[in-house]
Amino acid sequence: MKARIVRIGNSRGVRLPKPLIEQAGLGEEVELRVEEGAIVIQASTALRAGWADAARRLVEAGGGGLLDEPTPTKFDATEWRW
Repeated sequence: MKARIVRIGNSRGVRLPKPLIEQAGLGEEVELRVEEGAIVIQASTALRAGWADAARRLVEAGGGGLLDEPTPTKFDATEWRW
């Protein structure tokens, strides 16, 4: 499908037909990037999308602990009395 680049203020834009937007699953926000001389328009993903599932899989696989052993400090010895 061919489209024309139109002037929008100091920028340029391309009008995307509604069926094309629906087929691509695009919402109100999109991600733009350049790949090998092409501009790629992609549906925007929510920040931290999938983090909860990734953390759950990590724990199920036996990971997710501390990287280093805790180092006690003077504060721990004097302030944390239960």
